[in-house]
Amino acid sequence: MMQTWGAKVHPSPSNITKAGTKILQMDPGSPGSLGIAISEAVEIAAKNPDTKYCLGSVLNHVLLHQTVIGEECIQQMEAIGETPDVIIGCTGGGSNFAGLSFPFIREKLRGKINPLIKAVEPAACPSLTKGLYAYDYGDTAGLTPLMKMHTLGHDFIPDPIHAGGLRYHGMAPLISHVYELGFMEAIAIPQTECFQAAIQFARTEGLIPAPEPTHAIAATIREALHCKETGEAKVILMAMCGHGHFDLPAYEKYLQGKIVDLSFGEEKVQASLANIPRVMSS
Repeated sequence: MMQTWGAKVHPSPSNITKAGTKILQMDPGSPGSLGIAISEAVEIAAKNPDTKYCLGSVLNHVLLHQTVIGEECIQQMEAIGETPDVIIGCTGGGSNFAGLSFPFIREKLRGKINPLIKAVEPAACPSLTKGLYAYDYGDTAGLTPLMKMHTLGHDFIPDPIHAGGLRYHGMAPLISHVYELGFMEAIAIPQTECFQAAIQFARTEGLIPAPEPTHAIAATIREALHCKETGEAKVILMAMCGHGHFDLPAYEKYLQGKIVDLSFGEEKVQASLANIPRVMSS
């Protein structure tokens, strides 16, 4: 699609940057990651005076722009006379989840509502549930400023799950802060459960979700089934943040039984965490 409109596409990691070349020298079969792609983009932008780069997730200004999602949801819930008891969204870098949840956290802090707010991340890249809260780089090569966030280590390369938008080693600093304050919860779900939930959602709602929001869908189904068991009546708000029309090969693999669960290796994470910068407190 990008090529159709005249763009030149370089799959990351590529040989057109020092960062990409170094990764390929260490691992010619590297599946890439958002962290690697950021390194390559920053390097290209820094070398070319006619090039600008704006990160599409993680940073504060991106989270702020995304809050239009939550603001609209508040008005939509008010229009039908409902208040969410549970709010669920998927998390990778965190911008979409923040966009949904932050306006509701504001209302929660004002004492107007008290919903359970739950972030859902892939079991293969669980930065919130398994990561370390520390200063780390936002990219693999260490070209960005240090950010305090939940991180698996900037060297961590997630296994190639199909939710590419969630394959990021860290979490947005603001979400990490909110998580540390206890204003939200986080869980990690494997991709086979997510695709199973996606099929159920598509056959019920008529919409094929992208692999990323399937994590939120799976968590929502878990919550609904729990309510069914306990007899509780809850209003559950979920972010269905993208369609899966460009991800149909992943659905084909799932329906053919070719998708398996990939989990992060503890040794791999520890090795990556050993390389995060050591920041001395004053």
